Order: sequence, then C-alpha cells, then structure tokens
Amino acid sequence: MNWIKVLTQDELPPNERKVVKVEQRAILLLHHDNEIYAVENSCPHLGLPMRKGKLTEDKAIICPFHRSAFDLRTGNIKDWSPFPPGIGKVMGMMSKEKALAVFPTRVDEGSIWVGLQ
Repeated sequence: MNWIKVLTQDELPPNERKVVKVEQRAILLLHHDNEIYAVENSCPHLGLPMRKGKLTEDKAIICPFHRSAFDLRTGNIKDWSPFPPGIGKVMGMMSKEKALAVFPTRVDEGSIWVGLQ
C-alpha cells in the first residue's frame, strides 16, 4: 500500500468534504460521523461528480444525479440508478453495475493519509 498525505486534519473539519488530486485521481474526502472516508469523486454509473452527494445515516453516499447509492466503507451498491422515476432503471442499463472505488484512510500526526495500491 502506498500511503499519500493529502491534507491536515484542520483542513477537513467535521461534516465537511473536499476533493483532492492523488496520483491523477480525483478523490472525495468526507469527514462524516467522526470518520474520514475517501471515495472516487466520479459515480461509476456515468462518471458524474459525487462531491455534492447526500450522506445517509447508514453510511452511504447517494449520487446527486441518478441517485445511485454506495456504502462509504466498502463502495458496494445499495441502489443503482433509481432516478428519475420511470426511466431511472432504463438509464441504469447504460452502464453495468459496479461499486464505487473507496480508499483506506488514516490520521497520523495531524495529517490525513490516503492509501493507494
């Protein structure tokens, strides 16, 4: 695992989010429920940005465009393209179902680190 320092803890206060560039990848960092999560900033459905995705109590992020939902810890799909009503499922067939990329994080000596393989 290649650990890369991305921010100081102060740069990501509780309930905030920030997109960082890590080795050619746009990674969305989220400080949610006292945890730091790192996910790909593009939805695997159509590649649209996840930055404004809604966070849920069961630790999921929902794509703001077609409302696909993914587990923040594993990236596993909770719901695939349910929006807009009626045609969301048809739009979901435009791309094979795939998990959202997630990355391990750690906080060490006041800095946030993201692990890449």
